[in-house]
Amino acid sequence: MRRKGFFTKLALTNIRKNAQTYFPYIFASSAAVMMFYNMLYLSLSREVRAMSDSHAVRTVLGLGVWVIGIFSVILLLYINSFLIKRRKKEFGLFNILGMEKKHIARIMLIETAVTGFVCIGIGLIAGILFGKLGLLLLLRLLHMDAVFGFEIPLRAVALTVAVFGAIFLINLIYNVFQVHLSRPIELLKGSQVGEKEPPTKWLMALTGAAALGGGYYISLTVESPIAALYLFFIAVLLVIAGTYNLFTAGSIAILKLLRRNRRFYYRTGPFIAVSGMIYRMKQNAAGLASICILSTMVIVMVSSTVSLYAGLENSLRNRYIREIQVNSVGTVPAEIMERMEQAVADTVEQAGITVHNPYSLRSVTEITLQDGNAFTRLRGMTLGQADDIALLLLVTTDEYRRHEGVDADLSAGEALVHVIKGNIPGDMLDFGGYSLNIRGRVDLPNMMDGFEGQQANLPGRGYVIIMANEQELLKIRRALNPDREPQPGFEFSYYFDTKAEREAQFELVSALNSRFGELGLPAEASAREKMRDDFLSMYGVLFFLGMFLGALFILGTVLIIYYKQITEGYDDRERFAIMTKVGLSRDEIRRTIRFQVLSVFYLPLVVAVCHIAAAFPVIRKLIGGLFGMTDTWLYAACTALTILVFAVCYAMIYALTARTYYRIVR
Repeated sequence: MRRKGFFTKLALTNIRKNAQTYFPYIFASSAAVMMFYNMLYLSLSREVRAMSDSHAVRTVLGLGVWVIGIFSVILLLYINSFLIKRRKKEFGLFNILGMEKKHIARIMLIETAVTGFVCIGIGLIAGILFGKLGLLLLLRLLHMDAVFGFEIPLRAVALTVAVFGAIFLINLIYNVFQVHLSRPIELLKGSQVGEKEPPTKWLMALTGAAALGGGYYISLTVESPIAALYLFFIAVLLVIAGTYNLFTAGSIAILKLLRRNRRFYYRTGPFIAVSGMIYRMKQNAAGLASICILSTMVIVMVSSTVSLYAGLENSLRNRYIREIQVNSVGTVPAEIMERMEQAVADTVEQAGITVHNPYSLRSVTEITLQDGNAFTRLRGMTLGQADDIALLLLVTTDEYRRHEGVDADLSAGEALVHVIKGNIPGDMLDFGGYSLNIRGRVDLPNMMDGFEGQQANLPGRGYVIIMANEQELLKIRRALNPDREPQPGFEFSYYFDTKAEREAQFELVSALNSRFGELGLPAEASAREKMRDDFLSMYGVLFFLGMFLGALFILGTVLIIYYKQITEGYDDRERFAIMTKVGLSRDEIRRTIRFQVLSVFYLPLVVAVCHIAAAFPVIRKLIGGLFGMTDTWLYAACTALTILVFAVCYAMIYALTARTYYRIVR
């Protein structure tokens, strides 16, 4: 008859004796619980809900909750697979000594319950303690005042317990099946699985190279930000697939080629390292590829969010070229535009504010598809048409003369063209059947002054078409929109600076919008400073999320490396013991260990840097097209700095985890 509490004591003893592998698992699980709860706490907190643009902030934070949850599932399942593999021999011994598999399952249940309770408990306590600190940091990034008070959202606690309880349950089910489906002899040899030399899979290696090349090709050749948005995820999937295939099959092929090189291979260090890596590369490769992908994710996420936050002013000035901006709602006739300008002048005068650097533009914008010199209305878009999108800014000679001070004597059927981005071949324009002869191609230094950032971020091509009068413009619009009669008039934009205080600008915008409403004018005013708050909210929360998820991914990288070092240490210990017996000195073994560990350890970082270099063009286009950040040098500097800091952290990770490896092997 078994003594009461036997299985519980045995389970606790097992955890204590396997501290080297269990404690990092408990630490990782607790950290994941803390981060998940913190992100939930921020998305549900009163302070975030009270923000003026809380919906956007909560949406980004909600995305962070999903990312942390999914990553936690993957990471903890991955670590659990290491744990169960190391302990199969222990469970096999229990089975041979007479313990039934249901008793082993009971021990595993108690171990999982204990570790789950400890991890969720520690994680929640840490999350509650540090949640306020995270909120204060977020408010600081958003340039908002700190708030006093403390809250514990019960919904966040309940969701955290449910999610991580489910993760531990999945791990328990996986472990029980691993033991239940294995014979005792298989359990005893479980940690030695994978020692057979893997075959050279040339097809897999070539497929990986092709996938990686395809991902790189997309990144290096995509032109349009819209195409970049469509193709980015395809490129990511190709790079991930190519990375795993090349690490799994390509690495084995390269190692076997090195083995054929007698001058390189038949030396103590390369001989032991290469032969050992060949025998375990299938298992090793998955971990190395995971480290490489995680490293790439960390660098991309951190560098992008840091550059967006640091380049906020660049993005803001690209979107809003003056402090105050007034835009008509749709096209309006000339007399309405004059009333709008008069309403602005009266309101500014009443506010006691002086107008500086005024700029106005009367134009019509059409989004089309370009095929050579032919333009048609955009009616939905396929991926293949992304690079053919053309933005047309239609103006008359009066507007051209007002801005550039140059007369353009154009007749009906004639036009001048200014190319912002793209190319129009020949000397004819065709707009859905209506044609114009190109009289010349001109520069517009005054009309386009201040719009350089917007021009750089055009989703496709862009042209300014100058025609004789408004009647010509209406003909083009009818030809491009044959199914509806366009309204006469122009889209009216009026920009100016005030050099007034922030609050005075807000009051002026409010007064302008009130005046437009009173007069029934279809116009809307906005202030750059108000947009600064919106930009700061979005970029600040993205920066916070980037740092938060970057820390989580670094934690995952550290743990994967740590468990890989432990696994390799136990696998290598017996081999190095044999080598000592056949005559190798301790110094030779130490040099061999260092050669092998360094060769394998830094390979993922080198490949990750290659991924970053290849992804740089497409990511630059994405953050430019989506967020208006055109400062390429800033993004390059942020990327280089992130790589440098990550490389230092990576070296520190090596110093910490290699010590464990050396301790096991020696």
